[in-house]
Amino acid sequence: MFWADEVAKKLKERKLPLEWVDDMKTPSGRIHVGALRGVVIHDLSYKSLRNIGVKTKYTYIFEDHDPMDALPVYLPKEKYEQYLGKPLFTVPSPEPGFKNYAQYYAHDFQKVFNTIGCNPEIIWMTDVYKSGRMNDVVKLCLDKTDVIRGIYEELYKKQLPHDWYPFQAYCPNCGKVSTTRVTGWDRKEVTFCCEVDRLNWTKGCGFCGKISPFSDKHHIAGKLLWKVEWPCKWKVIGVTVEGAGKDHMSRGGSHDLAKLVCQRVLNYPVPCPLAYEFFLVGGKKMSSSKGLGSASSEMLEILPPEILRFLMVKTKINQAINFDPGGDTIPKLFDDYQRAADAYFNKTDKDLERVFELSQIGEIRKPPKIRFSVLAQWVQMPNMDEEIKKEGLTEWAKYARVWVEKFASESEKFLISEDVPSGAKNLSEKQKEFLKKVSEELDKDWEAEKFQKELYEWAKEIGISSKEAFSAIYLSLIGKDHGPKAAWLILSLDKEFLVSRFKEVSSVQKVIPNLVRDLGSDRILKPFGLAQGGQVRRGNIDPEIFSIDSQLKKQFPSISIGVAVIKGVTIEKTNQELEKEKEELLKSLEGLTTEQLGQYPQVQSYRKLYKEMGIDWHSQRPSPEALLRRIALEKGLYTINTCVDAYNLIVMKNRVSIGAFDSDKIQYPTIIRLAKEGEEILLLGDSEPTQYKEKEIAYFDQKGGFNIDFNFRDAQRTAVQLETKNLYINVDGVYDITPQQVEKSLREACDLIIKYCGGKLELFGIETT
Repeated sequence: MFWADEVAKKLKERKLPLEWVDDMKTPSGRIHVGALRGVVIHDLSYKSLRNIGVKTKYTYIFEDHDPMDALPVYLPKEKYEQYLGKPLFTVPSPEPGFKNYAQYYAHDFQKVFNTIGCNPEIIWMTDVYKSGRMNDVVKLCLDKTDVIRGIYEELYKKQLPHDWYPFQAYCPNCGKVSTTRVTGWDRKEVTFCCEVDRLNWTKGCGFCGKISPFSDKHHIAGKLLWKVEWPCKWKVIGVTVEGAGKDHMSRGGSHDLAKLVCQRVLNYPVPCPLAYEFFLVGGKKMSSSKGLGSASSEMLEILPPEILRFLMVKTKINQAINFDPGGDTIPKLFDDYQRAADAYFNKTDKDLERVFELSQIGEIRKPPKIRFSVLAQWVQMPNMDEEIKKEGLTEWAKYARVWVEKFASESEKFLISEDVPSGAKNLSEKQKEFLKKVSEELDKDWEAEKFQKELYEWAKEIGISSKEAFSAIYLSLIGKDHGPKAAWLILSLDKEFLVSRFKEVSSVQKVIPNLVRDLGSDRILKPFGLAQGGQVRRGNIDPEIFSIDSQLKKQFPSISIGVAVIKGVTIEKTNQELEKEKEELLKSLEGLTTEQLGQYPQVQSYRKLYKEMGIDWHSQRPSPEALLRRIALEKGLYTINTCVDAYNLIVMKNRVSIGAFDSDKIQYPTIIRLAKEGEEILLLGDSEPTQYKEKEIAYFDQKGGFNIDFNFRDAQRTAVQLETKNLYINVDGVYDITPQQVEKSLREACDLIIKYCGGKLELFGIETT
């Protein structure tokens, strides 16, 4: 039986005249998706009660009377710092059209939970106080301060001052509440001071005096401390069912104190507790005022309402939701939803059937049959709008596009290449014959399923494996050896374009690179070089500049290396514009967690390589991970010089490793290979040489190694300094880091270095196995 149905069944047995379900939140900033779990859990309890005929009511309290106790990172400090310590309902709204700060953020959150099918009655805590309904419990708590003080000391094993009271006055002089401390109560008025140095994040005004603690329709005099106020609200409103996250419900937590206040002070039955686990995003609990995690409204940009609700309905109340939108999390969630729908409509699984039913918003509808992973491929193909519309996928397609753009791994993305991709230039004659056959058949009117079957048959007729056949199609069109179902991809494209592309690929010959002069001598080299007129074009790197060792190619066939040379640079210690770019990057990465880092396919690829080299990546992290980890741990970025700082921005942006070296200090040719026994390197910043391990991969010139472990650390002798004039740059790719990604990172790094250091790009190339 679904957990909410079990709760409802037990509650029905107590035969109360009304089961009042309640939840609450302080709108201290953008309310994060973590708070949505509580809304949905209480909504499920309310609907399960209603479903079995129990008279019930569901309310949601916005605690707009609480103080602003932190400044969200997205608000201007100069405007809002003055309001720290003041009640939220007195703080101005960030946008026009709302009474105050609290209402602005509360309405934003309400709009989200209404969208996912939760429609509780809204209660504003300021209204409860101004109505005078809290006055009796305020007086009762002040009268029984000794009892409440004893509860605190019993639970927390810490003695409180004799002049401690469970009430905070709103200072009539400065309007703050966080800085006030009540020290006396004469059954009519409280004595208090607004203490100047009570807190380290805001100052009190120093005013001391006596006021009545009772509120009326014109003003709020103050508020009870939250842990005491919580049970008082239960009594005043009549709540019978209310839960909270495990931090409040754990032993010695807020709920334990509230329960004792109910029993020893209020004489009110403790509402049925619904203890639930956290909603984590990338492994972190949410905080509204700190701006940590994903705002609830942002979740509706990446998931449709019914899928977001389903995510919370399907997860047991005592299990944490750890949602990371990267990788295949979202496609799997859509798959789960479709399975639940199948269970509902075909009556195959009662538990899943109920989950699907409670996930619906409004009328129950069948979802599309096409899997999200397929849809994610379709939205990347041209001319698929009609097919998407026909399958009822128009709404889901919006979210598929967002997933592809923001969260999909590079292996899931593809673009039709405007030019013949480099990988297509190495097809076998049989693969070219297969493409000719496909071209000849394009005039016919094909159905995708039938065409897909024929592709297999034609591959058999020609005598190549289906893998070779399909990789020929993908390499020719998108530059990868894998992709979406080939028939759907082909039929989505213009026939004339396909015939032309396959014809061009079938007739292409190996390009002979232009000749260019080496930077350091008059000898002629043949790198991926400069075409006539000084423009860079695609080709292979001459082995007199760089090569990949043959043994390394066999051991790591996915390896790809980008190499460039920039001549005539002027390197400075800092640049104001570059510092601004660093600040913008840091801002864009706010909220990044170390858990999220581990999900990136590039980071996983480097970790996998390190494991193959026998290196513990926990203690020696690949350079993209090391840089991003500093940001996740809020350690900031070092300033090295304009060259290193520039390419490090690209490393962090693309999560691909890059190194730069003083070209004049390198003795060409260079090679990337496995280190040999006894080889050493004096690393930058060290006083003693480090001995390579035999499995380690490094770059070597004719003098020895000049870095270690795929650009992990560099040698002193080739380090880029302020006096460096010519640069040798490399970019490393392996496993899921494709040659296309390597080329992209190399090009962007060169562009940014030239922007801030000047110089001319002389050599540029990508070497693969």
